[in-house]
Amino acid sequence: MITPKLALEDVTLQRPGRNAAGEFASSVILNRVTTSFPRGQITAVLGPSGAGKSSLLRLLNRLEDPASGQITLDGEDLKSLNIFTLRRRVGMVWQLPTLFPGTVVENITYGPRLRGITPARARSKAEELILMVGLEAGLLDRPADTLSIGQQQRVSLARTLANEPEVLLLDEPTSALDPGAAANILHLMVDLKSRLGLTLIFITHILEQARQVADQVLLLHHGEAIEAAPAGEFFNAPRDQRSRLFLAGQLEV
Repeated sequence: MITPKLALEDVTLQRPGRNAAGEFASSVILNRVTTSFPRGQITAVLGPSGAGKSSLLRLLNRLEDPASGQITLDGEDLKSLNIFTLRRRVGMVWQLPTLFPGTVVENITYGPRLRGITPARARSKAEELILMVGLEAGLLDRPADTLSIGQQQRVSLARTLANEPEVLLLDEPTSALDPGAAANILHLMVDLKSRLGLTLIFITHILEQARQVADQVLLLHHGEAIEAAPAGEFFNAPRDQRSRLFLAGQLEV
C-alpha cells in the first residue's frame, strides 16, 4: 500500500466576500475536503474553472490556512512545522515563470546562497540542476529575462529543485508554453518522479496531460472533492456521475 505524503482531513477554506445583497459574508472555497496524495506519485488535480484547484495548492504550502480541518505532511500537522522549512520541503512552480532580476545561475542558487552555501558549491549545483531540467550549462550566465518562456519555466523549476523539496506543486505549469515546451515539462515531471522519488501534484485543464503522466487523479467541483482514484480507473471507469459528466465536457461550472 502506498502511504500518503500529504493528507487533508475535513478541510474547509473560506475567504471574506459579499453576498447577493452586498453584505459582508464568508465565501466557502473548499468544503470539507478529505483526500490524500500518495508518496512518490504524480497526482493530477482536475475540475472546472473556479472548482478550488489553485486554492488547494495554496493550502499545501501554507500560502493560506484552512478555516477548519487538518493538513498533514508525513503525518505532521502543517501548522506545527516551521514555515520556511515547510516551503523548502513543499516547493511551488507557478503558471507563469517568476524569475528574479539577474542571471540564470543567480536565480537557481538563490535559496542555497541564503543558507550559506559556498560560491563554488552553488555553481556546481546550478550546473547539475540546469542539465537535469534539460537546458545547457552555457545559459547559466545569461540574464534570466532573455530566455524564452519555456526556458524560464525550466529555470523556475531548477530554482525550486535547488531547495531539495520532497513535494512539487505545479499550478498549470504548461499553460503559457507551446506544445513542444509543454511536452518537455511533462516528460521532466515523470523523470523527476523516477529519478528523485518526488511527490508531484499538478493542476491541468488538459485531460490528455493527466492521461499521459498522472498516477492518480483528484476531481474538484464547487470546492468539493468529487472523486480521487488511480488515473486509469478514473478515465476508464469513473465512479461518480459528475466525473463522467466532466470527462464528457458536460459538467456545469
